[in-house]
Amino acid sequence: MVLLESPRRAREEGACLKSECLPFDVMPDVSRLFADVMARAQTVRAFYPAGFEALAREDRAAAHPKDRRARVADALERQNRAWGASAATLENIQRLRDGAAAVVTGQQVGLFGGPLFAIYKALTAVKLATDSTHAGKPAVPIFWLATEDHDLAEVNHATLLAADGRLVKVATATRGEYGAPMNAVTFGEEIQEVVAQAVEALGPSEVTEALRAAYKPGETMGSAFARLYSKVFAHSGVVLLDASDPELHRIAAPIYTAALDRCSELNDALAAREKELEKAGYHSQVKVSPSHTLLFGKSDGSRLPLRRVNGGFVLGEQKVSAAELRKQIEEHPEKFSPNVLLRPVVQDHLLPTAAYVGGPAEVAYFAQAAVVYEKLLGRVTPVVPRFAATLVEPRIARLLEKYQVKPQQAFAGEEKLAALMAARNLPADVDAAMKRASEGLEQAIAAMKAPLAALDPTVAKAAEKSAAKMRYQFGRVHAKAARAHLRRSEELRKHAQQISDALYPEGHLQERQVAAISFLARHGPQWLLRVYDAMGCQGHQVVYL
Repeated sequence: MVLLESPRRAREEGACLKSECLPFDVMPDVSRLFADVMARAQTVRAFYPAGFEALAREDRAAAHPKDRRARVADALERQNRAWGASAATLENIQRLRDGAAAVVTGQQVGLFGGPLFAIYKALTAVKLATDSTHAGKPAVPIFWLATEDHDLAEVNHATLLAADGRLVKVATATRGEYGAPMNAVTFGEEIQEVVAQAVEALGPSEVTEALRAAYKPGETMGSAFARLYSKVFAHSGVVLLDASDPELHRIAAPIYTAALDRCSELNDALAAREKELEKAGYHSQVKVSPSHTLLFGKSDGSRLPLRRVNGGFVLGEQKVSAAELRKQIEEHPEKFSPNVLLRPVVQDHLLPTAAYVGGPAEVAYFAQAAVVYEKLLGRVTPVVPRFAATLVEPRIARLLEKYQVKPQQAFAGEEKLAALMAARNLPADVDAAMKRASEGLEQAIAAMKAPLAALDPTVAKAAEKSAAKMRYQFGRVHAKAARAHLRRSEELRKHAQQISDALYPEGHLQERQVAAISFLARHGPQWLLRVYDAMGCQGHQVVYL
């Protein structure tokens, strides 16, 4: 199954996609910190000592211990072969074994492969690794599967954009122990009905057959995600990494011990960083209190935060000493896992990471994680913002053109979009009458200016104020006419809903709400590469399929 072919072949088979770039300061729900990062503002540079524009300056690949590299490569080869890895992926694992650097990204293991932005993360990692390799610094893309996350409610559902424009929500009733990590949540027979619902919404295709093969009884949330991505990124050679692997935990154990032994020092550093962020006008993504550690532990199948209480530690209801925890980490490191601020450090202990590709929240996390990096590794890894985009399919592009609206105007919400569409598409007779009235008003105002100014400048100024009021009232009449038209036009409202569902579904950016499988199933193998080929915007890219 070929889902990613060479860029040259894609260009031969079709023209590059039309696209436009929107600055992040016009996008909804963008934090000030992330907007300043994207604007390369001076105020954020102190929080990102490694930068966010390129790969690590030093040669991480050469400095990475060879024995550790070999052990990690062995684990990755075992994992990826189990998921049906392609020859390209196995070649990349060998390149990592032989000395290549890693460009890392990752995501929660969402149902059916997760939202579009998960695909965009992987594509960005592929592009960075490819560019680095072409520049003479071999690198491979690695996708970190967050299989130890334990919030099932965040990943057990998907929103599909059906061929007819409907938003179709699917969810699995699969459950595990309360608080169980995703590698312990195993599908039963119930998953087959959910897959059938997805196939019905998306239609039969090569991609939905891959979905059936990946999501079946006996697979976990993590392994099913991995099997699907092994197919999706077969020809780009993305290497998948299951973070719950016991061997990887054994390799990461020294970081767990260091985080435990230095938890007071780390918390002090994080508290100081929080004050620095607040002083600069930003806020912390992760609140850290004196009772926090950067570790989770497993107890009775649940993943629970390890906390400091009265000079000791508590995991769930169980009190445990520092000495006991060190012994547990040494004997059973797989029972421990990092929180969001420690995870990048664990990642870079395992891998010769040249850069991490992250979304807006992760970029913000790195402003705090930098101090953990400095304390435990003595260096900081660059974070590179992922590709961000809204995809416009042909049927939606035709509606945008018909109603004279732009994709970004959908970000105001369905009601405002519908009102704008109505205002720009009044019935012909009403539109003509409004235009004549507007022109007449402007002509009358213009005719008054010179005589009134000659008569008395103060009267001319009063007339200008009156003219502004008349324009305002005229605008209100125009808006009321648009609302009346909207009430009478079912087609216009239907089209507004279709545009909104496609570009800003349920009040969220498309990339965060719509499952990538929707576009893979509908547009076939080449859309993924064609989007890859269109990448190059430093803002939010609108891509016309």
